[in-house]
Amino acid sequence: MSQFKDATAIVGIGQTEFAKSLDATEMELACRAVLAALDDAGIDPSEVDALGSFTLETTDEYELARSCGLGEIVHFAQVPYGGGAACATVGHVAMAVATGVANVGVAWRSRKRGARTARNWSQVSQRVDDQWKYSRPYGLVRPVDEVALLTRRYMHEYGATRDHLANVALACRAHANRNPAAFMFERTMTREQYMEARWISEPLCLFDNCLESDGALAAVIVRADRARDCRQKPAYIHAYSQGLSTQHQVMVDYHSANPLRGCSWPVAANLWRQSDFAPKDVDVAQLYDAFTPLILLSLEAYGFCAVGEAPAFTENGALQLGGRLPINTSGGGLSEAYVHGMNLVTEGVRQVRGTSTAQVEGATVSLVTSAAAVPTGALLLRGD
Repeated sequence: MSQFKDATAIVGIGQTEFAKSLDATEMELACRAVLAALDDAGIDPSEVDALGSFTLETTDEYELARSCGLGEIVHFAQVPYGGGAACATVGHVAMAVATGVANVGVAWRSRKRGARTARNWSQVSQRVDDQWKYSRPYGLVRPVDEVALLTRRYMHEYGATRDHLANVALACRAHANRNPAAFMFERTMTREQYMEARWISEPLCLFDNCLESDGALAAVIVRADRARDCRQKPAYIHAYSQGLSTQHQVMVDYHSANPLRGCSWPVAANLWRQSDFAPKDVDVAQLYDAFTPLILLSLEAYGFCAVGEAPAFTENGALQLGGRLPINTSGGGLSEAYVHGMNLVTEGVRQVRGTSTAQVEGATVSLVTSAAAVPTGALLLRGD
C-alpha cells in the first residue's frame, strides 16, 4: 500500500490575471500568486519551508522567499521539461511534506510568454544542439512542427480527422466562455471558424495550438491532518506519478518502437497502481493541452479508451460539461492561459472543492496531467 496516498492535500491556490502582456516582472507575478495561494489557505508566509518550481523558472528560490517573507526553507526542488513539469512540482513538494522533511510547501510557475521575443522558438538557431541537430535544420523547428508529425501518423493509423481535433478545441473554448479569468472568456468559437483558421503546421491550425500568455499560479501543500483545519476544502493528493518511457526522444520519440506511445503510459500505469480509483471513477480531467492531439494521446494512455478509440470518444459532446468526461473546465492551455499546465492543477483543485465556473456536479475525483510528448507527470486529486 502506498504511504503517500491521501497523506497530503492542496489547501490554497492563487493566480494573477492572464493577459497577452503584463507589465509586472516574472518575479512580481510569482510573488503575487504565492501570496494569494497562502491567503486562500489561511497560512502565514513565515510558515512555508518547502518550495517547488520549474527549471525554466527565472525567479530563484531565495528571491521568492525573501520577497514574500517566507520562513527558513528546508526543501526545494526544480523539475525540467517545461510542460511536463507542473504535476511534478506539486508531487515533489508533497513527498517532502508527506515524509516529514517539511511542513508547508508551495509550488509555483510564473511566465511571461506573450511577447514574441520572450518565446524560445524566436531564437531557434541558438537551439540546434544535441538531439535537435537531427530535426530542426530539416524543418521541425518548433514544438508544433514535431507534434504535427505525430498527429499525421496518428491520423494515418487510426482514421482521426480534423473534426476530432475540433471537438477538443471547442470543448476547451466552451469552458473558457464560462470563466471570467480566461483569456478567451468572451470569444466564442464555432466549428466553421475552427475549420477556416490558418495553418500553423499542417494538419494543425491556429486553434489546435495553446495560447501565448503572461501570468503566474501557485499551490500550497500541507499534511492531511492539518488540511482539515485550513480555510478551504482540501483537495487530497490521492496519487502522484512521474515518468520517462524506454528509449524516449523528446517530442517525437524517433527511437521507440511506437512513437505514439510516449511517457504518459508509464506515468498512467504507476498512477493507477497506487490508486483506489480506476479511469471509470474519474469525474473530470484536466489533460495537458498545448496542442489538441495531445488530448487524444492522453485519453488512451490514461485508460479512458483503447488505443485508436480516442477520436470516437470525443464525439457527441463527450468532453464538454455534461458529457462522459469533461476536460479542461477552466479552458486549459488552449483557451484559459498557457502557463505550462499549472492552471490545470488549480482547476483540478477547484473541481473537487466545488467552485469551478464549469463545475461537474458531485465531482470528487479529478485527474490532472502534464505534457504527453515529453517526460511528464500526473496527479489524482480527491475531495472529502
